[in-house]
Amino acid sequence: RQTSLLRLAGAVLLSAAAYYVYLPLPSGVSEPWKLMLLDALFRSFMQAVRRTDRLIDVAHALGVCHRVHLLNRVVSWVEVIEARSSAAVHVADSTLGGVPTRVFEPSGGSRPKRGVIYFHGGGWALGRMRSYDLLCRKMAEDLDAVVMSVDYRLAPEAVFPDQYHDALAASRAFLSAQVLQRYGVDPQRLCVSGDSAGGNLAAAVAQEVQNKHIRDLGSLLAVQYMNNLNSKQVLGVKFKAQALIYPVLQALDFHTPSYQQNQAVPILYRPVMARFWLQYLGADSSLEPLLLANNHSSLDQPGISAEARSRLDWTGLLPAERRKHFRPLVRETGSAGVVGRVPGLTDVRAAPLLAERGVLGRTPKAYVMTCEFDVLRDDGLMYGRRLQDAGVPVTSDHYEDGFHGCMVFAYLPMMSDVGWRSMNNYIRWLDQNL
Repeated sequence: RQTSLLRLAGAVLLSAAAYYVYLPLPSGVSEPWKLMLLDALFRSFMQAVRRTDRLIDVAHALGVCHRVHLLNRVVSWVEVIEARSSAAVHVADSTLGGVPTRVFEPSGGSRPKRGVIYFHGGGWALGRMRSYDLLCRKMAEDLDAVVMSVDYRLAPEAVFPDQYHDALAASRAFLSAQVLQRYGVDPQRLCVSGDSAGGNLAAAVAQEVQNKHIRDLGSLLAVQYMNNLNSKQVLGVKFKAQALIYPVLQALDFHTPSYQQNQAVPILYRPVMARFWLQYLGADSSLEPLLLANNHSSLDQPGISAEARSRLDWTGLLPAERRKHFRPLVRETGSAGVVGRVPGLTDVRAAPLLAERGVLGRTPKAYVMTCEFDVLRDDGLMYGRRLQDAGVPVTSDHYEDGFHGCMVFAYLPMMSDVGWRSMNNYIRWLDQNL
């Protein structure tokens, strides 16, 4: 009888666990049970955080702890993030333009080497995890390239444009003759890359660096003629390629087809992305419902021009198979003054998708990875389309079974199949184009 009771109790617990873990997912998602388990882990942690909200709020008021800090501490306990070299790759912590950076140098091989500067994801708030170290180590080894992973400042202490300024300062140092010579990097084979929020920073940096190069060309023509110099002598180095992994590129429309289709698909839910944006832009979290209802981008908002709206008009920028049956949500009237209170919403340094065509046309050839089951899918697809329309060669790498963050889950604990496929294809593109 006791054995029967134990079996019954075990069956009840197993059923309860299965009920907690189970989440209805679209049929096309790669390895849905792995994604469910990952989501259950995240939900368990967030529920634990909510149960201690009062303690955290007191600690935050006392300047002791913030929710993001708590999450980062948990990540640091679980993830091995100290610099560790191997026989194939030397790993060391350094700085680029005053910004902490981890450098991955392949042992041996030819010189000069290719160079990649990488910005990790995490909603501009979460630090670099073990998965990023493993990714950068693999890139360095497979590409025989020097890879520099930048630890830009994080929210909530740092808000826009701090993260952008760190990314730009690190990139300018990365492109400097001093750094290239020190690490034996070929100035003609350089790439800027990043995923999610890091893809946002990479796109913004690519725009600024390449367009500054053009501005400098105009300013230095006189110097060239007066001193009989060629342009390579007077102009700085620029990127040969940009590689953007499921990037976040705009915050004016939270009702694109991918936001509508994937609003309840882990690991990046639609409300979570709105919170990340508000935190990054230093805005009040109470604005979240306005963003989710597109009240902040209504037609009566004076800070949003018709031209800016056209740059994220997905009815014209997305193919029919992505638009599907979804309809745009454009409100005639909304909440007055939101853009005025949060000017970063329309700043191209925060929202690269809003850049002018001429700016886009001067950026380097691009690789843009997107995933079908990701709220940010359409950000990447629209950006790739606008780059192409501006004359930039674009490789669009779309994963019909992919979800947000899949590439960094190629390693433990998830060992995602689509993660491995996407990571290998990303590295293969770099190998063929850099």
